[in-house]
Amino acid sequence: MIPTYTTLVKYDNPRLATKNVDSKDAFHQQGQNRLPDLCTKPQTTHISTIDDTSHEATVEVLNSILPPIKFKDENNTLWMMAASSVPATRLEVINLQTELDNRLLQRQARETGICPVRRELYSQCFDEIIRQVTINCAERGLLLVRMRDELRMTIAAYQTLYESSIAFGMRKALQADQGKADLEKQIVDLESDKRDLERQVNELKVRIDQSEKKAIEQRSVDEKKHAEEIQFLKKTTQQLKMQLEGIVAAKK
Repeated sequence: MIPTYTTLVKYDNPRLATKNVDSKDAFHQQGQNRLPDLCTKPQTTHISTIDDTSHEATVEVLNSILPPIKFKDENNTLWMMAASSVPATRLEVINLQTELDNRLLQRQARETGICPVRRELYSQCFDEIIRQVTINCAERGLLLVRMRDELRMTIAAYQTLYESSIAFGMRKALQADQGKADLEKQIVDLESDKRDLERQVNELKVRIDQSEKKAIEQRSVDEKKHAEEIQFLKKTTQQLKMQLEGIVAAKK
């Protein structure tokens, strides 16, 4: 059974290349088998020869732009599908647009943002447009190929930049997580130190309160003792004064 390739690029019907050989050798042999047919074709007029040469050059350019698809069936038979060299009509272009819209809808491609499905379908559509243009003007088709390759290279560069930014972001995220863990550990240590300092403050406050209480009690005791001493000294002074006055009176 010959597999079906769902692509927007128009290809000719599969042709039997060769059997049980390598694809490259098969394509080379297919090209060799075709050359005698071109050479043995009757050349009736000079215009016919020019047309055949131009058509062969167009086919060669198409094969270089859109290489033939080679595949093997279940019998290990090699088949080849080359890009069609038949010019496209206006109706085919309209059908191409319709088919593109239908496939975008069927494969649920996103309308905005990055979408591999939409990119693949538009790339196929661009290749089909290049095929159509190349048939009419090979130089214009080759110029479009340069534009296509430049666009793909630009997209690849952006993709590489995106992947690098993702990797950079992941590294930064890991570093941030590691830094976050260190900060959390530091916060835990600081909270533990804070609790120890608060405990020490409370102990010092208790000791200060006890010291103030003892100082107040000691001062009260000292004041009472001092008052008693003053009272005793006053009493003693009064007694001495009375004795002195008695002695003076006795001498008179």
